[in-house]
Amino acid sequence: MKIGVVDIDTSHPQNWIPIERALGHEVAGLWDGGSVHPPEYVRQFAADHGIPRLFESLEEMAGEVDCAIIHGCDWDTHVDKARPFVQAGKAVLIDKPMAGRLSHIHQLKTWIRQGARITGGSSLRFCYETRDWLGQPESERGVPHTVFCGCGVDEFNYGIHAYAMLSGILGPGIARVRHLGAGVQRRIEVTWNNGAKGFLVIGKAETWLPFYAAIVTGRAITQYQADSGRLYTALLEAVLPYLAGETPTAPVGVDALFEPELCALAARRSWLHGDADVSLADLDDDDAYDGPAFTQEYRKARYPDL
Repeated sequence: MKIGVVDIDTSHPQNWIPIERALGHEVAGLWDGGSVHPPEYVRQFAADHGIPRLFESLEEMAGEVDCAIIHGCDWDTHVDKARPFVQAGKAVLIDKPMAGRLSHIHQLKTWIRQGARITGGSSLRFCYETRDWLGQPESERGVPHTVFCGCGVDEFNYGIHAYAMLSGILGPGIARVRHLGAGVQRRIEVTWNNGAKGFLVIGKAETWLPFYAAIVTGRAITQYQADSGRLYTALLEAVLPYLAGETPTAPVGVDALFEPELCALAARRSWLHGDADVSLADLDDDDAYDGPAFTQEYRKARYPDL
């Protein structure tokens, strides 16, 4: 595919581009909305990474590429940035978090059900450690009934990795979510329709924490940390063949795709309402994480004098 890179806010674009090329794709151009970096940084980024073209608009890019990869750290802009590509019949990969409010998730689901090739989210859903564990015969590993996942840094932009890791292990079918209180980090209980339970520990910690999981079945207990050096390859290997039209089936179904984000929205609602049980069906558009506020803080951390 000819890939267009949309926004270079985070460290992901510079790390993904070599993998995209190694998997046989061409990075055809770049558009950046200026939410984090000044124009001179964008021009230098393109030069440093051998990107031949800076596009003036997303509509212009949509006419020249096969797939857009949206990296903007303001998740509230993802739907608007995806729209020109969807309208042009192009594929879209949306970096995590895919969306931070219910109406945006509904719009993305609608596009997918109408035939658009859209996928994305956290690479932790596809980490090799989980894939290796799931690849074992069920008769040997057993069926997971309780899973513990966690990471650090923040509740949504980074915390979404833990939600996605949990979803990758237990699959679709989240019924309800309950915040169990905040200690050093937030603790969250997630209950599946089949009775399986996940427990998450997310949010700010005293130091950076790795991505980790402990899986309990009737036959064994398995613990692991995800190798952060292989996460991006795991994601792109899983999703790019689908976006390129090489495989007809999405790596994750439309409802399951957004369960990590919905779970995070439900957790937020729970801790704002006395740690109540929250069904995913209870959510509305007031249950939202503020993308512009996060982006402003992210920019200030990178450019404190601007």
